[in-house]
Amino acid sequence: MHVREFIDEMERIAPPGLAEEFDEGRIGLIVEGKKTIGTICCALDATPTVVKQAAAARADMLVVHHTPIWTPLTTLTGQTAALMRDVLAAGMNIWVMHTNFDHAESGVNDALAELLSLENTAPLELGMVGDCPMTVKEISRRLDCPLRIWGKMTKTGPVGRIAVAGGSGFDLLLMEEAKGKGALAFLSSELKHSICRAAPLPCIEATHYALETPAMKRLAARKGWIFIADPPVLNTIP
Repeated sequence: MHVREFIDEMERIAPPGLAEEFDEGRIGLIVEGKKTIGTICCALDATPTVVKQAAAARADMLVVHHTPIWTPLTTLTGQTAALMRDVLAAGMNIWVMHTNFDHAESGVNDALAELLSLENTAPLELGMVGDCPMTVKEISRRLDCPLRIWGKMTKTGPVGRIAVAGGSGFDLLLMEEAKGKGALAFLSSELKHSICRAAPLPCIEATHYALETPAMKRLAARKGWIFIADPPVLNTIP
């Protein structure tokens, strides 16, 4: 397909207008490559490993959730230069869908809800609330990452009504909204000390990668793309 057809399809899946203001100029086609798109790869991040694997697969397009270029560039050096050298040498396009995919139907939080078998769901400003039949251990296994629990909650029985927010979603206003919709716990990542101290709900802390990767995997499977996994190395001490 022509790159224009691809863009139209991606903007249908995750309309740019759904993105938060800080994503302006950071989503969409951030690296332009070949005009004809055949092989498409998908990942959470455009890491060196992901880019090399995509190039080896002869991908014409790499779809990621996080942009590899966050701040405006006045020089192209170091790790960014090395990454872009591989991208440009392959003639590869890079497409970013960030907070627009968080908000989109069948996006990040819908994928989490499906993975955790949530029922009776209700939307949050950025996230979702639903009834979860799993224990904390079962959630950990389903996400394939260890969890940290802050606050008092049962660790043996089903967690019950829970709020989920992909990425860094621990926000006091969001947590108050979730509590108002019956949530008994809040699942997200990258919990700050100040938020932990003031949290109106017990916090279940996962990794950023574990919470957002399911949506990219599901998108790749639905579209017939190649998904490339590159999780950060996490070592836990017994």
